[in-house]
Amino acid sequence: MSEYKFKINGKEYQVSVNGIEGKNADVTVNGVQYAVELENAPAAAPAPAAAPAPAAAAAPAPASAPAAGGEGRAVNSPLPGVIVDVCVKEGDTVKRGQKLAVLEAMKMENEIQSPVDGKVTGLFVKRGDSILEGAKIAMIS
Repeated sequence: MSEYKFKINGKEYQVSVNGIEGKNADVTVNGVQYAVELENAPAAAPAPAAAPAPAAAAAPAPASAPAAGGEGRAVNSPLPGVIVDVCVKEGDTVKRGQKLAVLEAMKMENEIQSPVDGKVTGLFVKRGDSILEGAKIAMIS
């Protein structure tokens, strides 16, 4: 297990890489375990020198649950913060620009809007969740 400390926008994160299999990594961020998908997975079994790359990818992009089946467009957090409101639920039909959630970051509320018309096929956050930049909020298809 590899352990790292990251400081992102002044907030410290303790990240442990518990294991990597193919494009999937098992990581723990500040005591919360996540299964994350790596965009740039190592070509071979990870060597100690290769371990920092997956950890760097893991810190900004943990997902709280695997994506629901089917294709769609992920809506990711533009910055770290706390979800103060979730305005839709799975199965809702949404229009481009419709408010999906409200994210509080640096004492400001930011509306997370749908980038496309479609149906909410996955919702990965709930009110009160602390999320990192790049964290998946919803899936729209």
